[in-house]
Amino acid sequence: MKATAGRSAPKGKVATPKTVIAQLAWHQVRPAPIVLVSGTETFLAERAIRQLRDFLKLEDPSLEITDVQADSYAPGELLTVASPSLFGEPRLIRVSSVEKCSDIFLAEALDYLSNPAEDTYVVLRHGGGVRGKRLLESIRGGEGGGIEVVCAELKKDTEKYEFASAEFKAAGKRVTASALRSLVAAFSDDLAELSAACQQLISDATSEITETTVDRYYGGRVETNAFKVADAAIAGRNGEALLTLRHALASGSDPVPMVAAFASKIRTMAKVFGARGSSGQLASTLGLAPWQVERAQRDLRGWTDEGLARCIELLAETDAAVKGAGRDPVFVLERLIGVISRRGHV
Repeated sequence: MKATAGRSAPKGKVATPKTVIAQLAWHQVRPAPIVLVSGTETFLAERAIRQLRDFLKLEDPSLEITDVQADSYAPGELLTVASPSLFGEPRLIRVSSVEKCSDIFLAEALDYLSNPAEDTYVVLRHGGGVRGKRLLESIRGGEGGGIEVVCAELKKDTEKYEFASAEFKAAGKRVTASALRSLVAAFSDDLAELSAACQQLISDATSEITETTVDRYYGGRVETNAFKVADAAIAGRNGEALLTLRHALASGSDPVPMVAAFASKIRTMAKVFGARGSSGQLASTLGLAPWQVERAQRDLRGWTDEGLARCIELLAETDAAVKGAGRDPVFVLERLIGVISRRGHV
């Protein structure tokens, strides 16, 4: 049979370049001639690069490490630092700001892919955007024999929960689910802080890490206080919720995160309300973690759909009030706590 040319993309459509190299999570990083570290999560990217450096150093302590800035690149710099040294030590070249690279860097990096130096590991850090697209496509297409380490931002609490859980597992430390939830609630806005908190507990704790342990270290965090107030109110403990609220406000907590904590929990309850199936099935369907489903199912005991709807409406009013639409944010917060404690009954 006569060989035929590859089928071209339909007119009007641009063919999407194929990715043929391995795409790994940050903790799966391994040596390769080219290591593309992509994604917007700087903390994970830095950790992946550090992990690779430590691995290579362990293999050969004579490893030479060079840093290159792709946005202020000098012509010939990559070829110079990748050239064999007198004693043939392995080389790690860390290239930052590839998403802002100069034209000369782009041209020389593309040339380098066709003939990577032996015993040399080039790490390219690309934080996102379209600059350097041709270089990324070439690497993903297999040129240079590289791998890609994807460091996407952890946006969902479930992803942060899994991250924190892995931190303790890697250190061989036992931690309860409630302790992990408290940590994620306390440090949900900063992955580096969440990691530092985990490492502090790993370093100090001599036994299983519980919610009490987390409270002892980080009980003053605004978000932790907010979820404590919400948990007490949803459980029907109005007095405890009001007392915790007043203590949190006296400690400098802002009403806005308080309302956000209530909204997060009530929204999850509304998702789970009336849904049938195992926690695993519902978690997959609803985009939640199994523990979130189980917690919401416990919280929903005694609730009606009318009560939930009333609380959701009141949450919207309270949110507007604490953001400036009302004169007394503490009053509207206390009113919200009262209604939620009564499961939506006025």
